[in-house]
Amino acid sequence: MKRKGFTLVEIMIVVAIIALLAAIAIPNLLRARISAQEAAAAAALHTVATAEVQWRASHPSYSALSGLDDETPPYIDVTLAAGTKQGYVFATGGVSTTEFYATAVPQGSNARAYYVDESGVLCRSDAVTGTAVTAHKSAGNNCPGSYSEMQ
Repeated sequence: MKRKGFTLVEIMIVVAIIALLAAIAIPNLLRARISAQEAAAAAALHTVATAEVQWRASHPSYSALSGLDDETPPYIDVTLAAGTKQGYVFATGGVSTTEFYATAVPQGSNARAYYVDESGVLCRSDAVTGTAVTAHKSAGNNCPGSYSEMQ
């Protein structure tokens, strides 16, 4: 009389193979997710810089991030203007008649932070960081502190 089904050893081998494949695949999937979030943050900061330049063309000074969605049509979408999008916190600072800067800082992930100012140069942090930019531009360098120009 033959029984249909699997033995305990066969099931354990299948579970071990699945665990091995998961151990290989999961870190790659997490890194791909972080890379996608970084690319989205860089694109969003480019959008903010473009919106600030367009805003400045018709107003006496640059705008805070939350003000860029007040016009009709808005310069940026409501989600970005609220300051949080796709795992990043966005903020503007140093807003005046001649300059501004915007930052994208990750929310508790291993992603890199980004910075852009009125020059339009997008800067990426050299090291993983969770702190906002407080440094000012040094002479001849558009990227402040631990930030470097993106290639």
